[in-house]
Amino acid sequence: MTPRTIVPDWPAPGNVCAASTERAGGVSKGAYAELNLGSHVGDAAQAVARNREAVIAALKLPNEPSWMEQVHGTDIVDLDTESSLIADGAVTSTPGKVCVILTADCLPVLLTNTAGDRVGAAHAGWRGLANGVLPAAVNAMKSDPSGLIAWLGPAIGPGAYEVGGEVRDEFIAADAAAKDHFEPNANGRWQANLYGLARLSLAAAGVEAVYGGGFCTATESNRFFSHRREAPCGRMATLIWLEP
Repeated sequence: MTPRTIVPDWPAPGNVCAASTERAGGVSKGAYAELNLGSHVGDAAQAVARNREAVIAALKLPNEPSWMEQVHGTDIVDLDTESSLIADGAVTSTPGKVCVILTADCLPVLLTNTAGDRVGAAHAGWRGLANGVLPAAVNAMKSDPSGLIAWLGPAIGPGAYEVGGEVRDEFIAADAAAKDHFEPNANGRWQANLYGLARLSLAAAGVEAVYGGGFCTATESNRFFSHRREAPCGRMATLIWLEP
């Protein structure tokens, strides 16, 4: 099968290419069916390799993506100058280098400048968001934040994302306005809006042009993997690169 992908609906320059995969169109079985792109979740290595090859072919990628070891931190790797791929974001100004984020509920965020000469991607789960992964990614873009454009890819939606009060407290300690992105529920806990929290963080970093959002990996089971819904599970990829 051909990998099923989402093309971001955002006003990126014409030489900026981006996509986010769904779960259909691969060869993985069971909990990883079908298009699992994560090599760290227990799936057969051969299946992951075939799925990655299928995505490279379907998207006509100029090079193998720079698959990272994501650790829910705030480090952003500059693919033009750094070799370590233990990070939660990547940026590049080199045409043909492919930044990629793997997710299954966490929020993938893509960035480009309006000049179309630098792009980046960040992995924004709640911990990374609370600790400043998005400002770190904006800073790594080395561009005027007012000239950056962001796209929010598939993540768990607020209706499905229940968290404890300690998570809410951590966000509010960093920015009191975060309280607007938590709703109390009948369990005495909170429904967290990752999309709203990401927009708040990007705005604080100077990025106002933000697109995307509105997906829910947890409830759209035919389209997306969700760690909260069914662990273990596969991972989707969100990718961005400059046309060579």
